[in-house]
Amino acid sequence: MFKKFNLILLSSILIFGAFLPQGKIRAASESLTISTDAVNVRGGPGLSYPLVKVAKRGETYSIVKEKNDWIEIQLSFGKTGWVVNWLVTKEDEPKAALSTSTGNNNTLAKANTDQLRVRSGPGTSFQIVGFLTKGQEVTILDQNENWYKISSTFGEGWAIRDFLEIKTVKQEDKKPNPSSTSIGTGVVTGDTLNIRKEPAASSAIIGKLTKGTSITIYSKQNNWVEIGFSNLKGWASSAFIDMQTGSSKDTPKKELKGINGSVTAGSLSVRSEASLDSNIIGTVTKGQSFAILEEFNNWVKIEYKTGRFGWVAGWYLDKTTAKSQTGQALKDSTITILHNGTNIRKEANVQSDVVVLANEGEVFSVNRIVNEWYEIKLKNGKIGFVAGWIVSINGNNTQIQKSGADGYLKNKTIVLDPGHGGGDNGTTGANGTLEKNLTLRTARLLYDKLNAAGANVILTRSNDSFIQLPSRVNAAQANNADAFISLHYDSNVDRSIRGMTGYYYHGYQKSLADTLYAATIGQTKLKDRGVRIGDYHVIRENSQKGVLMELGYLSNPEEEITLNTSGFQENAASGLYNGLARFFKVN
Repeated sequence: MFKKFNLILLSSILIFGAFLPQGKIRAASESLTISTDAVNVRGGPGLSYPLVKVAKRGETYSIVKEKNDWIEIQLSFGKTGWVVNWLVTKEDEPKAALSTSTGNNNTLAKANTDQLRVRSGPGTSFQIVGFLTKGQEVTILDQNENWYKISSTFGEGWAIRDFLEIKTVKQEDKKPNPSSTSIGTGVVTGDTLNIRKEPAASSAIIGKLTKGTSITIYSKQNNWVEIGFSNLKGWASSAFIDMQTGSSKDTPKKELKGINGSVTAGSLSVRSEASLDSNIIGTVTKGQSFAILEEFNNWVKIEYKTGRFGWVAGWYLDKTTAKSQTGQALKDSTITILHNGTNIRKEANVQSDVVVLANEGEVFSVNRIVNEWYEIKLKNGKIGFVAGWIVSINGNNTQIQKSGADGYLKNKTIVLDPGHGGGDNGTTGANGTLEKNLTLRTARLLYDKLNAAGANVILTRSNDSFIQLPSRVNAAQANNADAFISLHYDSNVDRSIRGMTGYYYHGYQKSLADTLYAATIGQTKLKDRGVRIGDYHVIRENSQKGVLMELGYLSNPEEEITLNTSGFQENAASGLYNGLARFFKVN
């Protein structure tokens, strides 16, 4: 009788739960509220899991549990789903601290050295986009163990963590300056903008707004603005708001005639709109000059290629009276050919016809710069174009540098497979290092570099979870990956064995394996054990170009120590990155 009563009671609870209103479940335990217009709810804690539903702004859910950056929530009909934690607000959410895996809290930092280089990606192979002076404040957007992604006066970039100090916010700096009078309007330019109770990165988050949301601005305090949207009022970082003062939302665009702008940054992104958050559609380099067509909120519109127009940050252009509408005129300048058989082309692009071959030591006078090419006067009196990065410019003019590795990686689909995970630890090092943790660590560093270069990067796992081998292979084949890289660390009963090994299975994978291995062994300086055929499922069953890299021996106590250092991890990720760039350069 007692068992029968319990069964009836349990059935009643399940039936009642099925009719609870979806998205409004609240419990005595902790709950959360959706903070953006739409949030994908997935079947597991990762982007690779299937979509369960789309939650809307303002919906409230009970929290079941949390795992890394994901929160499991209670849905109706007894089901659960997972959402990322930076798109929701938990009840009584504690004051934010800088996350180790995301930079969504907009923490402030300052440079502790002069002339700190800021690069377009997390690595020394990326182009320099600007410099920070000692004490200059920046906003941290993201981070890994070696680099901070920052937002500064010249836009976004990456800087070495050792040279940035997290800024401590004094109590007096936290006091807001409340106002009820609007001083202007603005538009959110970041994908997700945290709204805080007070003007400090350590203040509690009270709401979030998405890209494109129009807001009212009430006051400013340092790098913070007091904003309002609907019934929400709080403080937000000014770096992610396109602000207009006065009653008009849009400042009229000003057309400029007869004015050129010379690029002063090493590399300057060209964007589709006059905003740091708009799409990057091209790149211009230091020394190039362009006719300024329009000006809008410190941004200028240029024709960066023939027939192609975009916007660049105006504070990185040195404005002068235009000498040429199609390129920067160079007075009394010459270039010297550095290599025999250098192509002189009819137009300023590599697809143009070759009009003559020049040899090492020949000197030509320069008329102007067109994009990254010099227009030169040939011996027969005609003109030709030579790529600026394969010649030497004489005089005080800036040498044109060739585009970095990111040019070969952009839009490539690359699947990174951190070996093992979950209940599968992989090998255990002589001093206790778990292979599954080290492979994920390497993958995350490489992910950041590839992502900054514009590649479409897919991780088979982004946390300590177990993924079946066929699922890892399917990630490459379903996404038609241009490259698949499975990351591992080796082991042997002989603890004296050390070094790196690269593996491939099919003939069409050998070229990728050779190139990737050569770049990585050169960067890390480990013992060279070579590239060979390996009968591993993730490359044997893979129809895509794939490799398996054993990045050193955890069973060797000395090598294990090396493999765990930040320096080795950075070098390993840089080597793999450079190897991919070299591979795609010739393939």
